[in-house]
Amino acid sequence: MNKSKKAIIVGASSGIGKALARELVKNNYSVGITGRRNELLLKLHKEHPEQIHYITSDCTKSNALKDIEKLTKELGGLDLFIISAGRGTLNLKLDFDLEDKINKLNVIAFTSLVNWGMLFFEKQGYGHLANISSVASQRGGGLAPAYHASKAYQASYLEGMAQRAAHSKSNIDVTDIRPGFVRTPMLQGKEMFWTSTKEKAAVQIIKAIKQKKRIIYITKRWRFAAWVFRKIPWFIFKKM
Repeated sequence: MNKSKKAIIVGASSGIGKALARELVKNNYSVGITGRRNELLLKLHKEHPEQIHYITSDCTKSNALKDIEKLTKELGGLDLFIISAGRGTLNLKLDFDLEDKINKLNVIAFTSLVNWGMLFFEKQGYGHLANISSVASQRGGGLAPAYHASKAYQASYLEGMAQRAAHSKSNIDVTDIRPGFVRTPMLQGKEMFWTSTKEKAAVQIIKAIKQKKRIIYITKRWRFAAWVFRKIPWFIFKKM
């Protein structure tokens, strides 16, 4: 019997992270999950108590990395590290407190987690780092400025990590996961197009991770949309 691989998902109490935990269990992973809401993590743990380990943790707090290290030891190692913690909302009034909260999670905490994951895998000699970014990383957004900008930061930072891995002697893969509209509590607006369920998104993400994809769009048609977004001239884009 093959030894099961180990994965940690940061931000698994709901949404895509939760769906990913369930999908990894189906793929014979031992899974460590973190999040702020203990009751939701406990409920997910009880679905597969032998495979799912959890620790309640806020990745914006100073003790977050110690929690990740504790969970890694409990799992007995780490092969796959997925960051699925993110914040995004409309901010028409440019409320700085709201922008600041988004940046603290999507930029500061993200950077801390990515650095920890890269250094861990470099020391180990192998591993796979993945992050749930967004199609929003492709252009700025006047309705949600910090969200778009923070996702652009994530995409650029991950590209830097992928380049670092390519120059390293370690066998490290880096995957940038860019969903379009996935039906989660974060999705705002009733009339959305090309939406995907969390479960469908999770299946496609795990498939892409197995194939060691550098960049994956969820669903696949969003790759075309992202290309179009990038090509729209400014004189048109500014009126959208």
